[in-house]
Amino acid sequence: MSPDLRTRLGSVQLDNPVLTAAGCGGTGRELSAFFDISRLGAVITKSVMLEPRAGRPAPRVAETPSGMLSATGLQGPGVEVFLQRDLPWLLSRGGRAGVSLAGSGAAEYAELARRVSEAPGVAFLEVNLSCANPSDQGRHFTDDPREAARVVHAVRSHARSEVPVFAKLAADVPDPVALAEACAEARADGLSMVNTVRGMAIDPRTLRPAVAGGMGGVSGPAIRPIAVGCVHEVHAALPELPIIGTGGVRTGTDVLEFLAAGASAAAVGTVNFHDPSACVRILRELEEALTEHGIGRVADVIGAAHRPMGAPLGGQDAPSRA
Repeated sequence: MSPDLRTRLGSVQLDNPVLTAAGCGGTGRELSAFFDISRLGAVITKSVMLEPRAGRPAPRVAETPSGMLSATGLQGPGVEVFLQRDLPWLLSRGGRAGVSLAGSGAAEYAELARRVSEAPGVAFLEVNLSCANPSDQGRHFTDDPREAARVVHAVRSHARSEVPVFAKLAADVPDPVALAEACAEARADGLSMVNTVRGMAIDPRTLRPAVAGGMGGVSGPAIRPIAVGCVHEVHAALPELPIIGTGGVRTGTDVLEFLAAGASAAAVGTVNFHDPSACVRILRELEEALTEHGIGRVADVIGAAHRPMGAPLGGQDAPSRA
């Protein structure tokens, strides 16, 4: 019998725990030529902002060892186009929509939350906190737990109550657990972690920064151990809060690793750029890995790494849910 792949993100049940990471699958349209996007647990959209945004000038992307450096500047057409064009298209293809929000202040996030959560078919919101805070010398909201909490509280207060709010956290902060706890106190329904890690690459030909603006976000397999460590640490501190694990997922075994660390789902990011059918391959590999371990349900492996040494993987003797 095939494993039961269903998982929960708060009040939302997903058919499986494989999602696309924000910014790495557009709104699903870009990947739909390669597979049926309704097969995924959800598509987390590219971050949506209130107004159209051109983003940074080229070059925006550079290859790094076991990863990628990106500095897109959150370009996009704005929330009106998203609500009128992109979201209806995704829903018409049977996709589950997790909508990433980005803004320059709590008031902008709040307005986005109100407008997006009122749209039919939105499964959950993901609050991108790795945005510059103009009132704090351009530091990211994640750099100060109080500022991150203020944004999360604004989103939760203005979003429809039945739409879960997930705070997307960074790893390159002094205390990821303190940041997570601040967001939980601000009534986040769950967490998404981690975002890209700030870094720089120098073009050896020009001896200049490889991406416009100098600094960018590092993603890909190089950051997976960092992401898994953050998920494990935060799950230990906040075991009841659902987590979407993100960072360097390439295989079904990588998803299993995030689940064991305490995540309820895993988002696939950078690998989509060179293997656009990766998500369905990863989903198949996850099912194979669960079968190999004798695990009947995804729910039984969540948090397995926190159990005593030598304890059997949870659910090995439990029947699958109908």
